[in-house]
Amino acid sequence: MTEVALFETLAAANRRLAEALAQAGREPAAARLLAVSKTKPALMVREAYRLGQRDFGENYLQEALEKQETLADLPEIVWHFIGPLQSNKSRAVAEHFAWLHSLDREKLARRLDEQRPAHLPPLNVCLQVNISDETTKAGVSLDDLPALAEVVVALPRLRLRGLMAIPAPTEGREAQREPYARLRQALEELRQRFPQAPLDTLSMGMSDDLEAAVAEGATWVRLGTAIFGARPKTPRA
Repeated sequence: MTEVALFETLAAANRRLAEALAQAGREPAAARLLAVSKTKPALMVREAYRLGQRDFGENYLQEALEKQETLADLPEIVWHFIGPLQSNKSRAVAEHFAWLHSLDREKLARRLDEQRPAHLPPLNVCLQVNISDETTKAGVSLDDLPALAEVVVALPRLRLRGLMAIPAPTEGREAQREPYARLRQALEELRQRFPQAPLDTLSMGMSDDLEAAVAEGATWVRLGTAIFGARPKTPRA
């Protein structure tokens, strides 16, 4: 992708988010764009940063760490880990990321808390909810969510910010909104239960359902191919 093309796609993504917020009657700054840069080269991330993007989401740990080293000169860049995380890889996320969007079990939470360096602020975390009850998808169930939240709220090196979900694909705006409405309600219930936690985040919505997610209160929307173009088909480890 050329610099001109990236300028155009990033601008289009920001316009789409702004229009969705306006249609939902929300403030212009109520949701932010998380640029999903997995499989894309550091040079492309650097150009998006030059164009004003600051938050980048990565799924593949080794690839992300290499980019972070290459782009260490960018003072305001913020790295989000958004993919499934194995417990044996938790230390690198604890040490090198500002956000984790996919926390879904107590063991992982406790490891991250122990491994987060004392000189860094607490790791911002979202609990991933399996909102559509899919057997092939990661995430805690809505029934088990309060118990996991109670554990995370008590861990001093983690800061529970909210919830994340990737619903099963569906057609039609109202059908898309339904699982996001349930996630929003779950967050509201956690706020009542844990008033001490800064529960201000709903990480939800991608290219196919951004408008539905924003209508239900998304604060982070995750866009990848809409900004950076198509990804290679070969899976990464």
